[in-house]
Amino acid sequence: MIVRILLLSVILFIVEFYAFQAIRTLIKLKWVLISYQIISLLLFLFILYFFTQFDRSVGQTKQTMFTMGLVLLVYIPKLVLSLVLLGEDIFRIGAGSVNYFIENNDDATFFASRRKFVSQVGLGLAAVPFLSLIYGVTVGKYNYKVIRQQIFFPDLPDAFDGFTITQISDVHSGSFDNPEKINYAIDLVNEQNSDLILFTGDIVNTDAKEMHPWIETFNRIKKHEFGKYSVLGNHDYGEYVTWPSENAKEKNFQDIKNLYGQIGFKLLLNEHTFIEKGGEKIALVGVENWGQNFKKAGDINKASQYLEKEDFKILMSHDPSHWDYEIKNHDKNFHLTLSGHTHGMQFGIEIPGYFKWSLAQYVYTQWAGLYENLGRYVYVNRGFGFHAYPGRVGIMPEITVIELKKGKALA
Repeated sequence: MIVRILLLSVILFIVEFYAFQAIRTLIKLKWVLISYQIISLLLFLFILYFFTQFDRSVGQTKQTMFTMGLVLLVYIPKLVLSLVLLGEDIFRIGAGSVNYFIENNDDATFFASRRKFVSQVGLGLAAVPFLSLIYGVTVGKYNYKVIRQQIFFPDLPDAFDGFTITQISDVHSGSFDNPEKINYAIDLVNEQNSDLILFTGDIVNTDAKEMHPWIETFNRIKKHEFGKYSVLGNHDYGEYVTWPSENAKEKNFQDIKNLYGQIGFKLLLNEHTFIEKGGEKIALVGVENWGQNFKKAGDINKASQYLEKEDFKILMSHDPSHWDYEIKNHDKNFHLTLSGHTHGMQFGIEIPGYFKWSLAQYVYTQWAGLYENLGRYVYVNRGFGFHAYPGRVGIMPEITVIELKKGKALA
């Protein structure tokens, strides 16, 4: 812990040094510069103190999320500014070396003075993440988007042509702080009037008690004609905190599983059920969490036992890496997998239909939206809630509406 704190302190010192260089280049008033240094020091000490106070027996709290948000708000813009000035320093050293060693210009300054224009550019660029992060924690985290997706399947039973599914995922109820916004989101869910609603895990951050203030709110999700089903996510196992005993951890796990029932969802634990319509049926399969770098409790073979390859199957699996590693080439042919988990890292750039980017894509091959492999699909929901960083920038909270269509995919 001490080594990590020292390493972090060194990195932050370098960032602070460069940020101050930019401020000093543009502002000459001594009292402003001193005030800037004092405020920066106080923020650093505040952040350092609360990081050292993190309690693994409690896990994430409103205070830890506030601290994480403050870290990003303070240091991401300064990091951007530092990179601009570092680039200028590399140029200054290069230009000075050419003048001094190659051109033999003894009158040339080896290390030219810092240019005001570069500092202005750096501050302008730093303002972009600064304002974006403020937006993320004030507006973005509750800026719910309903995303509609048609998916075509040649072997979809005729009765299910036009069948609609609403998907929510990654509620993380322990992070909520605005009942009005959550009620608005529930209204959006109900307005979709889908045939079926599916919840792909992470009802809490850690503790079952986090959901207790929101049970009545989520019970407002109306009954859907063909049911309400759910699976577990990695956070539902309570494995990111230190419990006083295994019994306490197990009791919390049982309480979390019960939460899904308390809001009217049937929890599928490595099992399947059938959805019947018009004398035909599709299989709904639900596995426990399976993640390449997370808990592997999911058992797809157990969940699909007695199902045939020809059965039309929809799989709920929280972590999309499960699709990538086990599902997309599985012998039993899972037509559509619904996942969540990534949150799109709650930070990125997305222009629907044209462009999307997030750091999440360097961790997950499938991280947001629809992906296909040989006619098998996975849809990754961007998440209903938020975790760690108390906001969303560019990658907004999502309510997905999927329409199943009979036929070949349109070009």
